[in-house]
Amino acid sequence: MEIPRAPAHGRAGRLAALLLFLGAAAVTGVALGSSSMPLDRLLPALVGQGAETDRLIVWGLRAPRVLLSALAGMALALAGLLLQRATRNPLAAPAVLGISDGAALGAVGFLFLFSDAANALTVGIYWQPVAASCGAAVFAVLVAVLARGAGGGPVGLVLHGFALGALAKAGVTLLMIAGPVYRASQASIWLAGSVHEARWSDVAVLASLMALVLPVLLVLTAHMDQLLLDDHSAEASGLPVRRTQALLMALAVVLTASAVSFVGAIGFVGLVAPHAARLLVGARALPAIAASALVGAAMVVMADILVRLAFAPLEVPTGAATALIGAPYFLFILFRTGRAHA
Repeated sequence: MEIPRAPAHGRAGRLAALLLFLGAAAVTGVALGSSSMPLDRLLPALVGQGAETDRLIVWGLRAPRVLLSALAGMALALAGLLLQRATRNPLAAPAVLGISDGAALGAVGFLFLFSDAANALTVGIYWQPVAASCGAAVFAVLVAVLARGAGGGPVGLVLHGFALGALAKAGVTLLMIAGPVYRASQASIWLAGSVHEARWSDVAVLASLMALVLPVLLVLTAHMDQLLLDDHSAEASGLPVRRTQALLMALAVVLTASAVSFVGAIGFVGLVAPHAARLLVGARALPAIAASALVGAAMVVMADILVRLAFAPLEVPTGAATALIGAPYFLFILFRTGRAHA
C-alpha cells in the first residue's frame, strides 16, 4: 500500500504565505495594545532606537508576550499533530484527551505544595514544566489504557479523555479552594489560558524545550509517514508501530506540558491546527509539521490580539478566543466521526 502523498503544487507557496501571515500577526501584536504604536515609532523601537518609553513597551512588555504566544501555539499544535498521528484519531488533541488538564493539575499542585509568594517565580520557571510533564504523562497513560480496555474506538478515546479531564479540573479546583487567596487568583487566570504576564525568562525556557524536541520530530518524519498506513502494512515496512506510537505520545506530552506550564490550558489549538495544516499541505509529516507549527502560532498570537483589542483595558484569557474558534469545529468533527462509526 502506498503512503498518501501531499499535493506538491503550491505547497511551498502556502508555507511561505503562512510564515508571512505569522510575521504580520507578530508585528501587529507588538504594535497594538492599550495604546497603539504607529510604524514611525515602532520600527525604530524594534531596532533599539527611538524613545526609551517605546523601547520599554516593545521589548519589555509586548515582544515577550507575542513570542510566548507563538511558541505556545507551536507546541500545542505539534502535540495535536503527534497525537492524531499516533492514535490515527482526528479527534485527538491535548485538551480533548485530558492531557492539558493533567498538565495543569501537575503544575498547580506543585506550586501549591512547594512555592509561596516569595519564591514562586524562581521555583516555578525551572520545575513547573517538570511537574506539568508528570501530570500530563499520568493522564495520557490513563486515557490510553482505559480507552483500549473499553474498545470504544475514536469516540471512546475522547469520552475517556473528557472524564479524566474533569477529574483533573476537580483536583485543581480543590487545590485552589484549599490554598492561599493570592495563589488561587493567579491560578484562575492562568488555567483559562493567558499570556499577559509573559517574561523573557519564560520565552527562553519554552524556546529551549522546543529546540530539544524539534530535531527529534524531524528524525521521526519517515516513521510518522509510515503510521499513515494500517498496522499490518506499517509493520511489514519495518516500522515498530507500538514503540513509535508511544514515542510520539511521549513527545506530545512534553510539548503540551511545556506550553501549559507558561500559558495555561489554552484549548483547541492542538485540534484545529493539524486539520488546517493537512488541508493546506497534505498529510506528509515534514510539511505537516511546518504548517501545523505556523498555524498554531498564528492562532494564539491572533487570539491574544483579539482579546486585547476587544476587551481593553481588561486582561481576558487568550484561551477564551481560541475556544470560540475551536469548540464549534470540535463539535463538527465529533458529529462527523460519530456518524462514520454509527
